[in-house]
Amino acid sequence: MARSNEQKWPIPESVHEIENYMKQRVGLGVSFDFGVRKLKILKKDVHIYYVNGLCDTRFIIELIEELVEINDHEKLSTDIFKIIENRLVNQSVEQVKTLDKIVDQVLSGLIAVVIEGQNTALVIDVRSYPGRAPQEPDTERVVRGSRDGFVENIILNTALTRRRIRDERLRFEMYKVGERSKTDVALGYLEDVADADLLNILRKEIKAIHVDGIPMADKTIEEFIVKQGWNPFPLVRYTERADVAAAHLLEGHIIIYCDTSPSVIITPTTYFHHVQHAEEFRESPAMGTFVRWTRFLGVLASLVLLPLWLLFVLEPSLLPEKISFIGPNEQTNIPVVIQLILADFGIEFLRMAAIHTPTPLSTAMGLIAAVMIGQIAIDVGLFVPEVILYVALAGIGTFTTPSYELGVANKIARMALTILVAIFHTPGFVIGITILFLFIVNLRALNAPYFWPFLPFEPKGFMQIIFRRAIPGSILRPSIVHPRNRFRQPPKANEK
Repeated sequence: MARSNEQKWPIPESVHEIENYMKQRVGLGVSFDFGVRKLKILKKDVHIYYVNGLCDTRFIIELIEELVEINDHEKLSTDIFKIIENRLVNQSVEQVKTLDKIVDQVLSGLIAVVIEGQNTALVIDVRSYPGRAPQEPDTERVVRGSRDGFVENIILNTALTRRRIRDERLRFEMYKVGERSKTDVALGYLEDVADADLLNILRKEIKAIHVDGIPMADKTIEEFIVKQGWNPFPLVRYTERADVAAAHLLEGHIIIYCDTSPSVIITPTTYFHHVQHAEEFRESPAMGTFVRWTRFLGVLASLVLLPLWLLFVLEPSLLPEKISFIGPNEQTNIPVVIQLILADFGIEFLRMAAIHTPTPLSTAMGLIAAVMIGQIAIDVGLFVPEVILYVALAGIGTFTTPSYELGVANKIARMALTILVAIFHTPGFVIGITILFLFIVNLRALNAPYFWPFLPFEPKGFMQIIFRRAIPGSILRPSIVHPRNRFRQPPKANEK
């Protein structure tokens, strides 16, 4: 739950009352990781609250040393609160006046210093979350380009973005989501570029989330914001690459960061955002266009290759005489459509098994499954060789899809088309393609038409989808994001 109306429990002047509150509220003395260090400074009790594992122990030791030295250098009559505050050499020190704020901050990895006789506490940011260092995402590798991908730490992720966009107008609005998890969620955007209406929608949706926690992080946030239902096609794009996120911010998109997740959510997005890859922009325009067209061909093959081949098998008269060889040369007792579905599920079984198999074994397992099992299935008459061939080609096309979510959605659509072709033949293929097209065209992703720039048609946007345009020629930001500042570069005379 994004809490805007927190309880306001003022800090009592007695540190013992605060200690009793901590025992009741957070289990001080029961939870081994929630600790307190008690000091006597200028004859006043000073308590330091912290959570083991979420803060840097080295800074806590330095803090204690600084506070203990106060007894040797200061007089009893001085203002102890000001002395302690001035002794804190950390770059982030905040005064808080409520117990609820202390609890929230300590559970987030900060440390709190409470002083006897004071109704204000000092909160110091010494967070050091456990996690891995930035590295290249496994699913978004490039031949050339940066190797620092996002990690499970929202602070590191925003820093990786800030490093690429050192603009004073870059904003990261922080929210806490989840009554129990209190997960940090941030909206990243360029203040003078991002669409104000979309920004207000996202703010409203995040603040309206009422749930105990979001352990699945960004996916839970997506389901609350987008309300996708049973639609299989992704309405937001995920990326683990900091350069991809920065590029979309500069275009006018809004990025949603979620702590504990190495992926960020890009909004708004269309179908064609899911078939673009960072590699296209690391090559020359000609090479990038070639890579893009190859990827388009793979995506198309993953969607229509199997139902189209099945249609030619069922109705050979549709084939021109020169390619009449397409079709099974051998016959089995199992219908071809059943073979296709079984083989397609077999590819999915392999993918799932590879995910849950230790990395050194997954390659060997894939080779054994692809070669031995496939050959044995042909030998025993379960599959004809052509089925293995075309299912493998469709599977490779699925893996060329940059977006995993879109790849799975296309696989579902492919299975539905295959079944329609098996039942109705040519009318089934035509009806299935028509229904799929109309379904995609009518989708909207956060009020953005999903099939832009094809429908509604925009010539400039459409050409930028088909061809990888050189950056010096990309004067305008995409109109789909409704940018407040249309120009990425000084406009030419014909662009004004």
